[in-house]
Amino acid sequence: MYGFDGRGQNDLGSLYYSGRGVKEDYDKAFELYTKAAAQGEALAQFNLGEMYYYGDSVSQDYNKAYEWYQKAADQGYQDAQDRINELISEGKITR
Repeated sequence: MYGFDGRGQNDLGSLYYSGRGVKEDYDKAFELYTKAAAQGEALAQFNLGEMYYYGDSVSQDYNKAYEWYQKAADQGYQDAQDRINELISEGKITR
C-alpha cells in the first residue's frame, strides 16, 4: 500500500494520527500501522499498542496493547518495555 516499506507506512500513519499535513484520520493511521507492524516495524507495533492503550479508533484494550508493546519490546524498543512495566505496575494487566 502506498509503495512504502514498513518505516514509510509507519511514518505516513503518524501523519494521519496527528493530522500533520493531512486530515486527522485514526482509522487510516491504524491501517498503516498494522501494515507496517506486519513487516516487523517496531515503532509501528508500539504505535498500535498506543492506539489500544488509549482507545483511539479501536476499543480500549490493555491486553491487546500489551501484545503489541511486547512485539516492539522484543525488538529492543525501550518505550514499549516502559509501557509494559506501567501496565503491570498500575494493575491494568497481570503477567
